[in-house]
Amino acid sequence: MAKQAKTAIKKDQKAAAEAKNWTKVIKAVRSTKSGAYTFKEAIVHKDNVKDFLAKK
Repeated sequence: MAKQAKTAIKKDQKAAAEAKNWTKVIKAVRSTKSGAYTFKEAIVHKDNVKDFLAKK
């Protein structure tokens, strides 16, 4: 069993390296009706974080 787990890790290293390029972004948005804050979450590529935060 241990040998199979090691080979599975070697195969998934490329996928793990690609996963490091993604980040979870949480943005606070104020509701127009009640004035309370809600939160929008998204998993965005690290190059598009500023674009996500700039959107209304």
